[in-house]
Amino acid sequence: MPEEPECCGTGQPAKFSGQEPRTQPQKPRTTKQSRASLFNDLSPTSAWDSRLCTCIQLYHRSVWRAIAMSEKLEKDLEDAEANEQLDTEQAINVYRTIIASPVGEESVDDINRIKENTIYKLASLLAKLGRVQELSQLLKDIRPFADAISKAKTAKIVRTLIDMVALIPNTTSVQIELCNDSVAWANETKRTFLRQRIETRLAALHLEAKQYQTALNLISALARQVKKLDDKLLLVEIHLIESRIQHALRNLPKAKAALTAARTNANAIYCPPALQTQLDMQAGVLHADDNDYKTAYSYFFETFEGLSTLNDPSAVLALKYMLLSKIMTHNTEDVDQIIQGKTALRYAGREVEAMRAVAGAHHKRSLHDFELALANYNQELKQDAIIEAHLSALYDKLLEQNLTRIVEPFSKVEIGHVAELIMLPVHDVETKLSQMILDKKLNGILDQGAGLLIVFDEVVEDKTYTASLGTIKNMGKVVDALFEKARGVA
Repeated sequence: MPEEPECCGTGQPAKFSGQEPRTQPQKPRTTKQSRASLFNDLSPTSAWDSRLCTCIQLYHRSVWRAIAMSEKLEKDLEDAEANEQLDTEQAINVYRTIIASPVGEESVDDINRIKENTIYKLASLLAKLGRVQELSQLLKDIRPFADAISKAKTAKIVRTLIDMVALIPNTTSVQIELCNDSVAWANETKRTFLRQRIETRLAALHLEAKQYQTALNLISALARQVKKLDDKLLLVEIHLIESRIQHALRNLPKAKAALTAARTNANAIYCPPALQTQLDMQAGVLHADDNDYKTAYSYFFETFEGLSTLNDPSAVLALKYMLLSKIMTHNTEDVDQIIQGKTALRYAGREVEAMRAVAGAHHKRSLHDFELALANYNQELKQDAIIEAHLSALYDKLLEQNLTRIVEPFSKVEIGHVAELIMLPVHDVETKLSQMILDKKLNGILDQGAGLLIVFDEVVEDKTYTASLGTIKNMGKVVDALFEKARGVA
């Protein structure tokens, strides 16, 4: 570090006298100018002027230290960023050294800005390397630095670091632990804004972990608090998560009510495009559960267009839901047309090919091809609960149609023969036939002792008795009316 001057000044030698007004010290020059020009000799003429000179000297020395420290940290940051690919461990150590540098009274905005950028770079690097524990520890290590910056910047840093942890697969439990710890810290430091947003994220993580009741209790308490503050943007997120929780609990009326509340708050403010796509996605899911696949398709299409504009990788999920809606409405010929569209081609892969295989099996009404598609694309089709539920309903419908077509020519047929024709296990066929008989979709009985299905002819209902009863009922009304009139005349 260069040697500090003995005295500092205001740019020009100052002359003081007891009666003349003293000139205010000028703002120090920028770092690009020579630091030597910041320091000039003062000629105090009294004891009071001597004390003022000492204060000016201390002020300029603190500024000089801050400038020197800022330049050093910025140079270290640039060197670490340049060598990040060559020596990752060395870059991580440098990043940590910059973050751990002391935060004193001489700190200025430039130093805080450098430290903030360093935190983001270190978090991004640790996320790429998959170091979950080190990333979690980083969130705790920056807490002393949070006292030197605004609460808004602290909230941004904490939420960004939690998002970085989410980029690492299979870290839901770590994120929940991290959020709980951050909520406790936010309560201690009275950071209400940050606590509410972390709790919103925590509720979403509980939903992801299928801890539905815990998520519902947390989001309900949070909704009551935020309504008092009238933070509509946060209310939109809260009601959206509540709708997803209620949908997972199969409470569709409350899920629709929560989504309506989210849309009402969203209409009162500017809703970010990313959040709007999530609202459209949830609306499409709820309409699909009501078997209104045409309306659901329109919502999924809006979601897909919005996410594609944002270059969001989750757009492929909206595309899968679009294709599912077409399959469920028996418009399988539209599937290839959608997949070959200009926007959809960007998301070509196993996810899309899985839906194409299901559409082909449905078009052929082939249970064998349907099961083959489920086996070949197990992860793509069964990992998503929504797709799995609708495909399960579609499979049952196809199975019923195939069984009805097979047993239609027979009055009595062996269950084993039906199983051979449909290429399914005897037990599964027997279970489905009994279910169809109980649901009155098939008129017959099962002779389990002989292993036979006995199909009855459809009984044509004789409407003579029904018509006769209707005639008698109407005649009774006529007689009653005549009786009332006769009694009135009498």
